[in-house]
This record gives sequence, C-alpha cells and structure tokens, in this order.
Amino acid sequence: MDRDYAEPLDVAALARDALMSSGHFSRSFRAAFGESPYSYLMTRRIERAKALLRRGDLSVTEVCFAVGCTSLGSFSSRFTELVGESPSAYRARSHEQAAAIPACISKIHTRPVRNGEARPDAQP
Repeated sequence: MDRDYAEPLDVAALARDALMSSGHFSRSFRAAFGESPYSYLMTRRIERAKALLRRGDLSVTEVCFAVGCTSLGSFSSRFTELVGESPSAYRARSHEQAAAIPACISKIHTRPVRNGEARPDAQP
C-alpha cells in the first residue's frame, strides 16, 4: 500500500497474498496498524497529496487524481479531517520554511494524524 498508494484498494487480493480471509486480514491489519486497510491507504494518499500541494504546480483536482482518489469531495473532506485545513488553503499558504528541512525529518512532523492521535513532538 505504501508503494502503490495510487492504485485501487483490493482487500481481497491483499488477504490472498497474506494467505488469509478478507475478514481475518482486516482484523489483523487493524491490530497491527491501529486502523483499517482503507484508512491506512487514505493516510498515505493524503501524505503524498501534501507533498504535491507544497510543490504548487498542480491544482487540487490534479493532486486528488494523482494520489488515486476518484472523488474530489471525498478527497477534500478526508484531507481537511486529517490536516486541519482544506487542500486549497494548504496549497495557498507558504511552505518555504519547511524547504530547508531534510525530507526524512519533515515527513515525520508533517505526517497526517487520524482521530486525534498524539503527534511525535507533542508534550504529555
């Protein structure tokens, strides 16, 4: 899923590759990663969308389709849920300060967070 985030999610095929039933695969995936396969995939898609939007050379619609989403409305809703602002607002603001930070470090701190989970840099 990390590599092929733009492809449609096929839980049945993933389960077959893991030699499990779809239900058992989904339960095992949630136990291991804390979210369903679909939620995990959408988090990866939003993570990639943030990088494309920071570049600024693609429209929100182009980014939506580039990351494998087929509905601009669903993409925008999920993006806003995870990032806290709309894709258009995220694209419009300056990202120059982050440009000097190595990508491996930036990725840790800009990763979308689901369901109010604590960020790595959050204080207890």
